[in-house]
Amino acid sequence: MEMALSPIVGTLAYILNEETDEVLLIRRDSRPNDDHFGKVNGLGGKVETNEHILSGLRREILEEADITIRSMQLRGVITWTDFGPKREDWLGFIFLVRDWDGDPKAFNDEGSLEWVPKQNLLNACSSDSLIREEMNLPLWEGDRHFIPLVFDNDPRTFYGLMPYDGESFESWSYERL
Repeated sequence: MEMALSPIVGTLAYILNEETDEVLLIRRDSRPNDDHFGKVNGLGGKVETNEHILSGLRREILEEADITIRSMQLRGVITWTDFGPKREDWLGFIFLVRDWDGDPKAFNDEGSLEWVPKQNLLNACSSDSLIREEMNLPLWEGDRHFIPLVFDNDPRTFYGLMPYDGESFESWSYERL
């Protein structure tokens, strides 16, 4: 018998500086016991009790980068199952942020923040492993499938399913509406 999904609800934002065409990413290099240690990712985290998705996103970005979001665009929603060392189920809301106030800090308790050329991030999503390695952006394997959708010109929101087997990427399927 199938059991209903009881996911952790989270947000993930890719902050784009359109003037420099760079994306703010976090290099998770501060805590060796971090489930994401050694990976590069967008910013965000768990939505807390008594928060809605947007207030959770704003809080996480303020905590992690010390910037205040002025506007954001929902680009996608992903269901991750059996994900990571703890084999958690997540429901993630993926945003593109182009407008904010403040200057992002250089690091937080999870790692260092860095501006990465958007093209380098997209190259790190390439199916060519040599190109990916050259970018020195160690992403979760599944991220390379949805990150291009965050930055493409299709205005529709994507809805994806990304099963993992612990730390091993299994598959990716999505549709857009």
